[in-house]
Amino acid sequence: MLDLDGALRAYAAMMNTSNLEELEPHLADDFQYASQWVFAEIHSKQDFVNYIKPKLATVKASGATVWAEMGHLDREFPGPCVVLAQGEKDNLIAIVLAQVDNGKIVRLDMCGAPSPRSAQRSGTYPGRPQ
Repeated sequence: MLDLDGALRAYAAMMNTSNLEELEPHLADDFQYASQWVFAEIHSKQDFVNYIKPKLATVKASGATVWAEMGHLDREFPGPCVVLAQGEKDNLIAIVLAQVDNGKIVRLDMCGAPSPRSAQRSGTYPGRPQ
């Protein structure tokens, strides 16, 4: 059964490979997604798929490198997270938090606050050769 760590690993693998199949099977039908950079929340698995597919395709086509690293927060939202960087591993841009219920991901939140610099980084990038 999928747990919080597994949910975040699936998200990181999707970002590191630009492959939605890494994450999609783990999303609940009533999945919710929020980003501090997007005005409206997404309130279903299908709406998220429709939102993220073109974003992943654009990243892949551009040749831009996304680094999605497993991390951990000690304060604000203690627990595991994904630390996102763009271009270079140390160009940190966001953290991603997840909620899991009954083995499915029910929510993802992309945040600039708390700062991704406040996360303990693991050096583990799911989906990328180590």
